[in-house]
Amino acid sequence: MYGSRTGRERRTLRVTACAAVTGAALLVAGCSSDGEDKGEKNAASSQQPKATDPYWVNPDGNAAKQVADYTKDGDDKNAGLIKKIAAQPVGEWIGPDYPEDAARGFTEAAAKADRDALLVLYNVPHRDCGQFSKGGAADGNAYRDWVDKVAKGIGDRRATVVLEPDALLHLVDGCTPPEFHEERYDLLKGAIERLKQQPATTVYLDAGNAGWQSPDALFEPLQRAGVAAADGFSVNVSNFFPTDVSQEFGKKLSAKVGGKPFVIDTSRNGNGPYTGGDPAENWCNPPGRALGEPPTTKTGDPLVKAYLWIKRPGESDGDCKGGPKAGDWYPEYALELARNAR
Repeated sequence: MYGSRTGRERRTLRVTACAAVTGAALLVAGCSSDGEDKGEKNAASSQQPKATDPYWVNPDGNAAKQVADYTKDGDDKNAGLIKKIAAQPVGEWIGPDYPEDAARGFTEAAAKADRDALLVLYNVPHRDCGQFSKGGAADGNAYRDWVDKVAKGIGDRRATVVLEPDALLHLVDGCTPPEFHEERYDLLKGAIERLKQQPATTVYLDAGNAGWQSPDALFEPLQRAGVAAADGFSVNVSNFFPTDVSQEFGKKLSAKVGGKPFVIDTSRNGNGPYTGGDPAENWCNPPGRALGEPPTTKTGDPLVKAYLWIKRPGESDGDCKGGPKAGDWYPEYALELARNAR
């Protein structure tokens, strides 16, 4: 069943030595000469109350830039809609290039704002089974080196890492060739161990979503991948299952892995999954979806550590249903998500 695929994308990043912002390509540049953080002047976004949501809002993300463009054009209605996205912290996806600089830039910017960075590591070899977000590190050694650089970039700053969306699930659903299975288990386990050497890093190993199969099919793979050494696991990344359904799924899975807590991606689950098209592609830019619960650590359940926007709302799942390539900003889709939000 391929309905669980989430169209992960190769995110590209723009990073400076002082702060990190998203952009069209990863470049390494020096600090601005006057030390000014230009992102602080972006009125589209500001930090959420720390007690409710400790994660950093990137003031120069795609949504914030879109708000600025709409405002410049006098389109206050659409600017107001996209502000629903720009005002919330979203995952910063670390790509294959310059991982140490990217991790350092995001965590330094978050620390400057007295917030935690939310990072997503997505570079495992043979990624996404050759679909829209195919790619990843060239081999196991390249991946280990990449993770080591990410960890060095994080340093002793506070960061929450969501580790390799779909990597485990694709071992179980059979789309990752069997000859790569043992290596992937070893890579995931090693990544957890390396990241946990950083004193303020929290790691959640991705565990798929409620739309696949029962938790019984996933708990042994999670254990083999080293979840015992992680802080917990993530569910519903880039998917659409309602929060209560994801919570039930996560609790059943938690009971099988020693009571580990978990986080839920609520970025686009406001209207639940789309069921009106080809089931094999209902995850890819489905129409009629909505933003879900805003990110928060106040979930009311000790097992659910946070609702997070791990998938960045408004970025395409892939070149399907009229969307651009995976990871590109898709303003029409962003507006629909915001317009449908309750």
